[in-house]
Amino acid sequence: MKVLNVISLILIILGGLNWLSVGVFKYDVVSEIFGGTEEVGSRIVYIVVGVAALYALSLFTKVARED
Repeated sequence: MKVLNVISLILIILGGLNWLSVGVFKYDVVSEIFGGTEEVGSRIVYIVVGVAALYALSLFTKVARED
């Protein structure tokens, strides 16, 4: 389970950095790599990052217990 937490965190950080580059530089790294936002590769990356974010919601209970 710890591996899943780490993978989820990495994906969320990478997704956040991509959104930072979109907001600051108007440059979408994912769509640039895969050839556009509508390409299958881009959509898969967006979905995987979104699922990682949904999974991370379950980590709130673990963080709350640690405090």
